[in-house]
Amino acid sequence: MSPAEIYFGTDGWRAVVGSGFDDESVSRVAQATALTFLEGAVRNTSQRPRVYIGYDTREHAAHFARLAAEVMVQQGLEVVLSDSYIPTPALCWTVSRDKQAIGGIQLTASHNPAGWLGFKVRMSDGGASPAEFTHRIEGILATKPEAANSGDRKISESSLCTRDLVSPYLDALCQFVDTDAIKNAQLKVVVDPLFGASRIYLADVFERLGVEVLRLHDNQDFSFGGLHPEPIPPWTDEAAIAVRKSQAVAGFVLDGDADRLGAIDGGGDFVSPHKIIALIAEHLIKNRGQLGRIVKTLSTSQLVDRLARKLGVESTTTPIGFKWIYEEMLKGDVMIGGEESGGIGIPDHVCERDGLLMSLLLVEMMAITGLSLKMLVSQLEEQVGRLYYQRKDLSLEPGHMDRFRRILPDLKPLHIADTAVLEYIHSDGAKFLLPDDEWLLLRASGTEPLVRIYAEAASPCRLAVLLEAGNHLVQEAK
Repeated sequence: MSPAEIYFGTDGWRAVVGSGFDDESVSRVAQATALTFLEGAVRNTSQRPRVYIGYDTREHAAHFARLAAEVMVQQGLEVVLSDSYIPTPALCWTVSRDKQAIGGIQLTASHNPAGWLGFKVRMSDGGASPAEFTHRIEGILATKPEAANSGDRKISESSLCTRDLVSPYLDALCQFVDTDAIKNAQLKVVVDPLFGASRIYLADVFERLGVEVLRLHDNQDFSFGGLHPEPIPPWTDEAAIAVRKSQAVAGFVLDGDADRLGAIDGGGDFVSPHKIIALIAEHLIKNRGQLGRIVKTLSTSQLVDRLARKLGVESTTTPIGFKWIYEEMLKGDVMIGGEESGGIGIPDHVCERDGLLMSLLLVEMMAITGLSLKMLVSQLEEQVGRLYYQRKDLSLEPGHMDRFRRILPDLKPLHIADTAVLEYIHSDGAKFLLPDDEWLLLRASGTEPLVRIYAEAASPCRLAVLLEAGNHLVQEAK
């Protein structure tokens, strides 16, 4: 893979193992990342700057994590390598608690199929690397295309060590929530890690807190059982069936590296991440006495804005990608940030998404209120009304995709589905605001060769009309 073919999308660099993701490319990316870290590191003659490296449950993830660690040590960094697979939030939390740490690396492809792997970069506070940082990595790759020596390396124990990075993080999760309330509630839940990095960890924490757990897909399976580790239907369907059959109050499904959450209510219905963001925000304010801004991405539901107004707090909208929410967190006064894909974070914990913590907070909310997840969702809809949301992905040929990208910045139709457009937003793709909180968003994916069409409407019929209008606008680019 040439340096020009290695680029960092919405959250890291990803490729298929053996076809772009190999020893040479990983060595090159690790080297460029180390040099970028060192550019901004505060020099200390007695200590090397420290970087933590973790990996998910994919077949070759541990190998590539070790390789990246050795390359980064050669570049002058001290590296702490996880002694086992680890959720990305655990890596982020660990980095944020170590004053000597200048960042972290996670070898994961998140929700991509089993054959993929990726390289996520995290900053000294555990937050996602901003675009400026990854652009510098790409610049080094372009000017220094040779790979770091991948031959035998003599690495000192003082420069590279392995450590349990999971246990302290799981202890911190338990300390974050009201353990007595959860234990007294005697709840039953389903936990499905989709064979990913939350395997056993989330279920173990729930059981420590007295929650009865039905476990799914928590064994080692490098093929992921043919599932995509993404916490949305249809990959949440087995959890939904298990919730209904077991009469659990909720089900929690996490993505491949456990920073994103999908939830199932007691009736087996999928609870959208938009509603999860709103519910947890309400919980933080009403039951935990917190205040601050709610930050959401451009593709997230207007329900969040409606709730923010009812709760008397400010809502802020960012481009798509949690790195933009992270930048808002750096400004301060943020209570919670979330995105439509299920990534939700609380800066009081760490400036990153955490699917495990969000699962615990939903259980805490049920325990404190005495209401099931289904009842909480109904109560939310009584407050803010109901909107219908859907995302549709289109795969385009390269030429069509290039033409679509060119027209997108100037796309300003006067009407969408016979409705006058009230406002145009081109900060990330093209978003068209319509009356009654309806909208349509067209955007080229930052991680896959797809155009994503998002829409929100007051009825399912109207939603279908908006999605078709979006499809028509994309096809016109031909």
